Amino acid sequence: MHNSLTFGNLLDDAALFSLEHQLHLQEVLGDHSWHADLQQPLFGFTGDHTITCTGFHLLGSAAPGPGTWLWAWANPSGFPDAVVAAATGLRDFGHQHGIPELVSPEVPFAALPGSPTQPHLAAGLITEAAKAVTGMWTSYQGDAGGGTRAAFLVEHPDFRLPAPEPTRVMSVVQQGLTGLALHDRRRALHSYATRRGLGADFARDQARLSGPGFEALLEFDQLGRLSSIKATLSRP
Repeated sequence: MHNSLTFGNLLDDAALFSLEHQLHLQEVLGDHSWHADLQQPLFGFTGDHTITCTGFHLLGSAAPGPGTWLWAWANPSGFPDAVVAAATGLRDFGHQHGIPELVSPEVPFAALPGSPTQPHLAAGLITEAAKAVTGMWTSYQGDAGGGTRAAFLVEHPDFRLPAPEPTRVMSVVQQGLTGLALHDRRRALHSYATRRGLGADFARDQARLSGPGFEALLEFDQLGRLSSIKATLSRP
């Protein structure tokens, strides 16, 4: 099969939009603890804000012992179909597009981009790719014991992003393009702009990003790295 979509593409597609969702999640939850009952099924948070998720999806777990990611649909413990439906859908997508990381029941950390050695980093990569496929953008990692990290996609109205705000958008763009391990920063920026409802025009080594109340000119160097951002706010 000719494969025009890669795991790395999915990471770039998810990067900035996912980052903004995770920043928003931190603000919504504050200090918190989490609890889950996979058989009910039930997932929620207590602390500064008590939230019972309207939906959640177990993607799988990353374990330090074997140094592998185990997809939820391949876990011998077995889980309700509704809990692993998103993970199962990702496996089907992986078969369709020839993406081995989504298809293999158990994925070695070393087979993931950057060869992470820590479970939370490996789980994070899988989760980012999952977001780009499922369109569910808020995730949570929980301690499953023994250093193992369980990864979930979680849903609740409070987790939805507010309307784009210039300062937050520019912070996300700068933090994401300079701090995340991206394969193609232009692709990442275009994906974010599309999903956030922003304008994005690309010409050679420049990109012009626009949205409610702002416009920004971004410049990239010969290696595709962000070299400068010049933003201006629109008068009301």
